[in-house]
Order: sequence, then structure tokens, then C-alpha cells
Amino acid sequence: MAQPAFVAARLSIMMFIQFFIWGSWYVTGPRYLGTIGFGGTDFGLMYSVGPIAAILSPFFVGMIADRFFATERVLGILQIAGGAAMLVAASMMAGGSSPDTINYMFFAHMLCYMPTLALTNSLALNTMTDPEKQFPVIRVFGTIGWIAAGFALDLLGWGASIEMFYLAGGAAVLLGIFSFTLPHTPPPQAGKSVSARELLGLDAFVLLKNKSFLTFMVSSFLICIPLAFYYQMAERAAGAAGVENTPTKMAFGQVSEIVFMLLMPLFFKRLGVKWMLLVGMFAWVLRYVLFAFGTPSEMTAMILAGIILHGICYDFFFVTGQIYTDKFAPESIRSQAQGMLVLFTLGLGMLIGAQVAGQIETANTPKAATDLNTTVEEIGKQIGEAEAELAKLEGTDDNQDLSNRIKELKSEQQSTQIAALKAIDWKSIWIVPAVGAAVIMVLFGLLFKDDSSDSSKPESDSEGEKPAEQPAGE
Repeated sequence: MAQPAFVAARLSIMMFIQFFIWGSWYVTGPRYLGTIGFGGTDFGLMYSVGPIAAILSPFFVGMIADRFFATERVLGILQIAGGAAMLVAASMMAGGSSPDTINYMFFAHMLCYMPTLALTNSLALNTMTDPEKQFPVIRVFGTIGWIAAGFALDLLGWGASIEMFYLAGGAAVLLGIFSFTLPHTPPPQAGKSVSARELLGLDAFVLLKNKSFLTFMVSSFLICIPLAFYYQMAERAAGAAGVENTPTKMAFGQVSEIVFMLLMPLFFKRLGVKWMLLVGMFAWVLRYVLFAFGTPSEMTAMILAGIILHGICYDFFFVTGQIYTDKFAPESIRSQAQGMLVLFTLGLGMLIGAQVAGQIETANTPKAATDLNTTVEEIGKQIGEAEAELAKLEGTDDNQDLSNRIKELKSEQQSTQIAALKAIDWKSIWIVPAVGAAVIMVLFGLLFKDDSSDSSKPESDSEGEKPAEQPAGE
């Protein structure tokens, strides 16, 4: 029985907006935030709140969303609350609040957003008659949404302005309202008993007794430390290298993700799990080498190649890892095993990576760059004052002169920010994740073997229901 077209359309819209929200600010945000006083340490904190939320969200989904309330209602409330938090963060930026205060609001937003990644998946899967065929078609609209966000920022001229945060917040509120029109999905575990071991996902830890699975899990955790460098710095590095329309160019990574996702079955059949994972790791090493030499040399082709490698980096490692985990884990704890994978990767790995990347950036930002960033911030204040004055003079003869002055200030601010980005020692920064990923790749290659089909893989003692599965991010 085919899924009704109107249901599929609504689910596709849901996925599109879900990832449009994330793509509207997560990669491009630092470009604007650097103009209002954010530095390396502040960015480290900014990119730590998402991983912390990823660690906490499975407990929320397992304890509340799965047991007491309909999925579409929880999704709606969380998106509206998360959108409101983002809009408050944007208003704080406009009001000159400190980076620490703004990061608190980012944390509030991510605490609401991260659980919705699992909720949108479970809602979609619950309505499907043939998930293996139907879900990939629905889920790809999420990646298209991320791509659309990058193109929208460039078309609207918001790639380095506060408007991107208003766009993200508004989109979240829109999805929250739209969620109440989605198919009714009662709480799947309503009235059922649950053990503390299930909620904490402790049953899945028995899998770590297997040497190869332990190697895979530790490698997944470690490889996410260099991954944080990409999300925190790639867009600004691309700008320093002379890449224009960076929000659109960064979206090329998601375009390649779709292409390689379609090619994965062919590669999987020929390479197998171990070599798929190794190719994914090697792509990460190559990406960071390209950034290390392409950024200071302003070789835009190398930067674009590094961005396009995202498809291989993500699909060959993360998607293959999810498939391997599903094959290796006994059926009764597969969801717990996937949750453990998210905990080690998007949670602990990205959390440590965000802090490391922030410290490395700070250490390789010379005084000249810091001074230029101070000038960028001062120009930003002048722009704010001029825009406030313009609002008072609307309709007067002085209106055009002040408008021209604002344009001149914005142009000066942009050129000064690019100069500040060029002054950063990008080669020293990118060499760190390149070497780190290379070491992890070599150790993984030496220690791992694909024994997901072996009869020796651990058995689970758990007979409980499976908690909500948590997906990897874009």
C-alpha cells in the first residue's frame, strides 16, 4: 500500500524546514558574530552547546516524548520554543549583549532543536508502510532544505548579517506551527514500564567488549574532534581564501552528500565496511590538507574541493558507521547502540572538538588580526547608530546621504573583516585536524576488522522496548 501523496508532501515539507533551520546559521553564523566581538574561545563555547544538547536529548525523548505526549505536539512546542530562543538571541545581538549571554540563548535553542532530529524521524517512520523505500525519499528533502538555506542567504544578502538568525528563528516557529497539522502520532511507549538501564542506554555498552567494535567506536569519537574544525572555521577560511558567496559554496558539501548517498550501494558492494570507513577518514585528511595549503595561498579551487569532499566524509563514514552498528548490534538493543554512537560522536567528540578548535584558533590569531576584529566591531557599532538615525530621518532630505554612509560603512566593515581573516595563521590551524585524522585513520586500519556477521558478536540481555533512535546531523 502506497503512502498517500498528501501525507508524503507534508512530511517532506517537515524535513525541508527542519534542516533549513540548521543550515540558516550553523556554518555561516561566525562570519557575522565575529563583527560583534566573538573570538576563538567564544566560538568554542558556541559550538559546544549543540553537542551538550545532543548528549541530553536522547534522555528527553526516551523519558517524555516517547511516553506521555503525541510526537507532533512535542515537535511543535519544541520548535516554537527553540525559534523563540533564537529570535531572542538575535535581539541580544542587536542590543549589544556579550558573547557569553548570546551563547546561553544558543544553548536554549539547541536544547529544543536537538530532540526534534529524532522526533521528525520517528514521526515520518510511524506513518510509512514501506520505510526502507519511502524514508530516503522523504529524508533527502532535509538535505535539500540545508542547501536551500545557503542559497537563500546569498540571494537575500544575509550571509554575513544578523538577518540569518532571524531567518532561522522564524523558520523554527513556522515549523512549530506546521507540526500541529502533521499526522497524529501517539506516544509509542505510553503506559509501558522502562528500566533505568534502557533510558541510559547501558545495555549497548556490552558491545564494547568486542575489540573491533570498540576500535570503531573510539575511532568515531576521535574523528569527530577534527570534524568540529570544519563546522567552526570552514566558512571563514573560505572567505579568507577569496571564495565569494560562501553560504552557497558551503552548500556544495550537501549537494555532494546527495550524490554520494545515491552511489553508496555501488561502493558498499565493492569495498565493504572497513574500506568504506577508511575512504571516509582519508577524505577528512585530504580535506584538511587542502584547507591548510589552499587558505593562505588563496587557492579557491582547493577550498571548493575540500568543501565538496563533505559528501564522502559524511556518507562513507557516518552512514556506513550507522549501517555497521545496526548489523553488529543484536536486534533488542539496536536503537540503544545507535544512541551510543550519537553520544560518542555528535555528543562527546564534537564537544571536545569545539573546545580544541577554539583554543587552536585563539593560539593562531595574531595581534594584528585581533586589532582588525576590534575595528570591525567598532564599525558595526557605527552602522547600528547610523541605522537608528536613518529610521528617525525617513522621508527627509538627509535620508539618502545617511543611506549612502551606511553602505560605505558596511563595505569598509566587510573589507576589514576579510583582512582580519587573512591575518590568521590558517595553515597551522588546519594542519592540526589533518594530522589528527591521519593518525586515527592509520590506527583504525591496523586494529579494525569487519566482524559484524560473526557468531561471536555480543548478545544482549535486554528484553525491553527500544528507545527513540537519534540520527547523525548534517
